[in-house]
Formats: sequence, C-alpha cells, structure tokens
Amino acid sequence: MKGTRLDIETANALPSDSAHRAASEQATLLLPRWIATAVPGQPLLSDHGLLMQGGLIRELAPQKRLRAAHPEALIVELADHLLIPGLINLHCHAAMALFRGVGDELPLKAWLESRIWPLERALVSEAFVYDGSLLAAIEMLQAGITTVNDMYFFPEQGIEAMRDAGMRVSAGLVVIDFPSAYAADAEDYLRKGLAIRDRWREDPAVSFCLAPHAPYTVSDAALEQLAMLSAELGLPVHMHVHETALEIEESVQRYQLRPLQRIARLGLLGPDLIAVHAVHLIAAEIEMLAASGANIAHCPHSNLKLASGFAPIAALLRSGVNVGLGTDGAASNNRLDLLAEAATAARLAKAVSGDASAFSASQVLHALTLGAATALGLQDRIGSIEPGKEADLIAVDLLEARSLPCFDPLSHLIYVSGRDQVSDVWVAAQPVVRMRQPVSQAFLAHAERLRGRLPLWQNRVNETLSQLSSESLV
Repeated sequence: MKGTRLDIETANALPSDSAHRAASEQATLLLPRWIATAVPGQPLLSDHGLLMQGGLIRELAPQKRLRAAHPEALIVELADHLLIPGLINLHCHAAMALFRGVGDELPLKAWLESRIWPLERALVSEAFVYDGSLLAAIEMLQAGITTVNDMYFFPEQGIEAMRDAGMRVSAGLVVIDFPSAYAADAEDYLRKGLAIRDRWREDPAVSFCLAPHAPYTVSDAALEQLAMLSAELGLPVHMHVHETALEIEESVQRYQLRPLQRIARLGLLGPDLIAVHAVHLIAAEIEMLAASGANIAHCPHSNLKLASGFAPIAALLRSGVNVGLGTDGAASNNRLDLLAEAATAARLAKAVSGDASAFSASQVLHALTLGAATALGLQDRIGSIEPGKEADLIAVDLLEARSLPCFDPLSHLIYVSGRDQVSDVWVAAQPVVRMRQPVSQAFLAHAERLRGRLPLWQNRVNETLSQLSSESLV
C-alpha cells in the first residue's frame, strides 16, 4: 500500500476494526492540490501536504519536502482535491432523522405541538435514539461532518451511536420542564445528564454541553442552576434563543422581558452561551451578544422551512459575534448537509443585508470549522489544520464537471460543491469514509442492522400519525 492511493476494494477488505484503528497510528501523508487551513489570515496553500500520525496533524509543509522526509509513510494522493478541517455541526437533534418529513409545511408552534411532541411522547426510547442517531451519523459523515453538537433525549444512546460510527460528538445534557420517557422533571434531566458525563468524560472524542431546550420550556430556577453549573464545570450552554417572533411576544407577556434579557438576568449570557437560531434580534441585543462574547448557531434551512425568519448574520459578524453553522434536525430541514447550509447562509446574508461582500467564503469556512469549535470550547483541539491539532479532515473532489474551471477553490467549496463531492473523511487520523464509502467494519455492521430496523420505525411513525389524525377529528 505504500506510496499508492488506497482503493475501495482494499478499504472494504479490512479484516477488523483493529486494522482500521491501526490506520491512525500509521504515518500517513495526505497530498491534496489545495489546503484551506481555516487559520485566520492564512492564505490557501497549493502543493502542500500534511503528515498525520497517532491521531494528530504532525507536520504541514510543501509536498516535496514531506515526501523526502517521510519515505516510510503511507501516501494518499488527492490530486484534484481541496483538503479542509472536518465540518462541525453546531446544532442538531440527530435522532430526529427518524422523523424526517413528518411535519412539513407547518410553522414552528404547530410543528411542535401537533407533530413532534406527540410523536416523541409515543415513540422516543433508548432504541429510538440509538437508531435515529446512527442514521444521522451515516448521513453526516458522508457529508464531511466530523463533529456534531447534539441535543436530544437519552443522550447516552446518542453518544454510543456517534462513537460506533467513528464520529466526534458534543453531547447535550438536555433539560426541559416537561416529563418524558427519559426523565421526570428538570432536576431529573440534569441528574441523569451529569451521570452520563461522568461515565464518558475519559473518551477524547466526547465532550458535553448543558442543553436547556429553550427559555419558554425551562423555568427560572432551572436556568439559574444551569448558569452556576456552567461556570463551575466549564461547560457551554446550548439553547434555542429567539427562534420565532411568537416566543418573544409570549416572553414579554409572561415575564415582561424578551428572552435574551431574561437569560442575561439569570446569568446565562456570556462566552459559554451557544444561542441557536437567534433570528429575531434588535440592535441592542446584537450589542449584548457581542459584548458578552456569546456564540450563534445559525441554521438557515430550518429557519426558512419553518418560516421563522432571517437571522441578521451580517450585522452579528460586523459586531464581532462568533457564528457557527448547524443543520438542526432532519425533521425540520430535512437533510443533514452543512455544505448546503453554507451556500444558503452566504447568499441569505448578502440578500438580507444588501451587501454582496457579507459572509464571504472565508468567513463561512470559519463558521463551518474554527468558529464552531470555538463555540464548543474545542478550538485548541479541532477546527483548523495546524500541527498538534487532532486530524479531523475532509477532502472535497473539485474535478467534477460542475466545479470546472476552478479559479478559486474556496469559492467553489461554498458556492458550487455538494456533499456528494466529499470523497474522504478522517476523524483523529482514522479513516471513516474513503472514496465516498464508509470503511469501519463496526460501523458497517451497525448500519446493516439499522437498515433492517428502519421499516419498523417507519411503520410505528405512520401508526402514530394515523392515530393523531383520528383523534383530531373527534
């Protein structure tokens, strides 16, 4: 295999995951045509490569120098590819992949109350979350997403699915005032979540966020407790904020405060906050977010599909607010495709602001990678291509006819490329996708079992929807 591009037959012939894991220990040279490091201010690199070994990026240098210095290394030729950091999905409800398409053409309140919450009450379980999360992981990995910031019930089963797939996960320790099959009340959610953190905290590919669902579903007392825990444990707080105009109106009626004012009063507005959506913001609130160092998870397709509105991304960026991109769940999107989100986000920012330079390709790449890593507190480990960082990387094939001619690879990444052009994916130097196909034997075995269970979940969803429809007619 030395000095040659691994082919798919070789990849699928790997006898076990011990052989697969050995790939991360093998000194490997990746030799792409271009590298976009996502390091602020660093230009696109041509004729450079990188050495990865032991899970880390060891060296970034001209290809000729690397070849001469490391004749023993496995060489992966990527002659027509752009190499970038792995994409980071800053907001997702992964298990909701099993609800893909069940609530189309509904605004958020009706979508939640007439579709999602009744389905969750009827169906969500450990098995549901594992299967839905694994289905989402398959889709995300093949789209170049190497890290997901997830928020859902039974987070331990979500972690297990992501790790079985070979993916990095930031697990949301979900807190909500409503009872569910997972927990009885806010205190129970938090107790169970912290116990999960204790069990998984030694896995370097697993990190955690406190994840109160939203200001309108979590009490003041619980939010104050979460603010104290965030400061004590150093955990980000991942929460839906200002997604719709209606939630702001209801907050003003109930608390005489807009939601952002309320969570600021409760101690949650700061650099550990990941405010998801942040669609409806006034100028003073943009200043509050900027001054506090808070982060935004921008989910344009979900906002568009649920008719929630247009987030003021250009204004947020001008104010210095850190922005990352998320897909939201497949029930409100309906695909887990960050490159598609990126293209839409860039165009929307320009149209909404009236500024064609808004949310440039380089800024979008930052949001997809280092910006999201910063929001999660992982910027020293992932999010950019630098020696010493973990080797979470993806290669995007720009030889496709739709990508030719290619004058600016970074522009093509954002405005031209699709997820089907992601050919290779590594997580901590371990190959998880090669030539557009998953290669982990454990992953493939789990995926095969999942395919047998999906029709059962589809039948149960259809039965529940039919029952809900019958009840609505009574």
